[in-house]
Amino acid sequence: MLRTYNIYCENTQTGKEYPFGTTLAEIAIDQQVELGSPILGAMVNNSLKELSYMIYKPKTVKYIGFPHPDGQRMYLRSLSMVLFKAARDLYPKHKLKVQHSVSGGLYCELVNHQSPGPLNEIVAHIKHRMNEIIAMNLPFERDEIRTEEALKIFEEFNLEDKCTLMRTRRQFYSSVYRLDDVVNYFYGYLVPSTGYLKHFGLEEYHEGMLLVMPDKNNPEKLRQVTHQPKLFEIFKEFKAWVEIIGVAHMGALNQKVLDGEIGYIIKVSEALQEKKVAQIADMVQYRKQVKVVFVSGPSSSGKTTFAKRLAVQLSVLGFKPRVISMDNYFVNRELTPLDAHGNLDFENPDAIDVELLNNNLNELFAGSEVKLPKFSFVEGKRFYDGSKLSLEENAILIIEGIHALNPYISKSILSQRMMKVYVSALTPLRIDANNNIPTNENRLLRRIVRDSRYRGYSALDTMQRWPSVRQGEEKHIFPFQEEADVMFNTALVYELGVLRRYAEPLLKEVPPIAPEYSEAQRLLKFLSYVIPIGEKEIPPTSILREFLDGSSFDYS
Repeated sequence: MLRTYNIYCENTQTGKEYPFGTTLAEIAIDQQVELGSPILGAMVNNSLKELSYMIYKPKTVKYIGFPHPDGQRMYLRSLSMVLFKAARDLYPKHKLKVQHSVSGGLYCELVNHQSPGPLNEIVAHIKHRMNEIIAMNLPFERDEIRTEEALKIFEEFNLEDKCTLMRTRRQFYSSVYRLDDVVNYFYGYLVPSTGYLKHFGLEEYHEGMLLVMPDKNNPEKLRQVTHQPKLFEIFKEFKAWVEIIGVAHMGALNQKVLDGEIGYIIKVSEALQEKKVAQIADMVQYRKQVKVVFVSGPSSSGKTTFAKRLAVQLSVLGFKPRVISMDNYFVNRELTPLDAHGNLDFENPDAIDVELLNNNLNELFAGSEVKLPKFSFVEGKRFYDGSKLSLEENAILIIEGIHALNPYISKSILSQRMMKVYVSALTPLRIDANNNIPTNENRLLRRIVRDSRYRGYSALDTMQRWPSVRQGEEKHIFPFQEEADVMFNTALVYELGVLRRYAEPLLKEVPPIAPEYSEAQRLLKFLSYVIPIGEKEIPPTSILREFLDGSSFDYS
């Protein structure tokens, strides 16, 4: 007699017995699950699975579509596989490199010493071939094979960086995906077949192309492409730099650790950042009328440490810098705006007393002395502790806060008096040539570690808050990135290996019953690809010390 198991479907709120080996796809059809968009995968006991997954125990299942973050990741990985095949079909002597997210899409390049033709024609041909592959509705077939066999396949496809990563990871078996006549490795699940990928864009962008995803709120409409030339140039600069020092991908970083060369990589990474900070200080000196430097960036970008390091470099040039946190200008708790869910919205610029900030600044520029406010996060109220400030002739203000680039915040300050700096952890490291590392993953890991060490929050606490933080960033911070006079990359090419040592045990504490369990498992798998790195060689002024300990700066 064939054994059956009870499967509870959260989408239909129905439990039903199914035979051993029934797939999630079959259960979805039987349960008549409707999401409003195609079903891409499912959470099985809060763990992401493909629709081909076969049940063998009682499970709780929740089907997901494109609006779900994991659905979007599955869609993007699958599109990347189609792009890989299309590029290989048309230009087999060229190598596809997936670089980074920018301007609302994923920037990619075809690399070879000789161009096969005008870029606009290349992009048009690849897009046409992608549409052909999608129209054929070819299945993505996942195989678990011995790593030795996988290495031979990847060598055949000229995927050396993937081979390096697999060799340094040292696993017996590896999962590979087959799409018709091509094979690749992706660090997460794909959708069932190419027919699911009907909506995408591919357009010429700089020296390569931009792969554009559907809008997360309307999968039948593409995301809007917003050109970000300053952000792109930062990525371009650091892409060239990591290739020069030989750590463009995670496997190469792992090899440096195994070869005992990571100390040198740490020193060079930190020296580059210090040089960049000094260059920004030189820019301030060159702009003789500048009296205030606004420093902005998303959560866990390292704004505070950057501001303190900039103050040091400005002191070298003869300035008397004064660092002020915009957090001290929060309005009282009862005046804080609420988000759509009725929660306090500190990411909203109206959470800042803009009038007081602007009045204080203009009074300081006029030579007056002002009382500096402080804000008690415990009581949710502003208070004054007697701190006062006046500006000497060679003094300069550094004001850091998430809204510092928003013109609304500095609306009454003369443009020639201020300079704006955008900082973020724009990691130049890629997993391999076909898999980039989203910058928000780097920042989330930083925040998980920092919140645990300094705020007493668990990884689960931080992950529960993260979607709200991200929504605030997309609405109130990212639209103003290009307002910056200069951008500063706080990502360190070695930092994921250091963060792994701290984040891994915290992520393992996320319980399976929590909806965030799947995200914790995904991050754990991601961290498993990088070899842990010790912090002995990290200097006390490093931005990374803001999230660990051992910093020589005072953050109180």
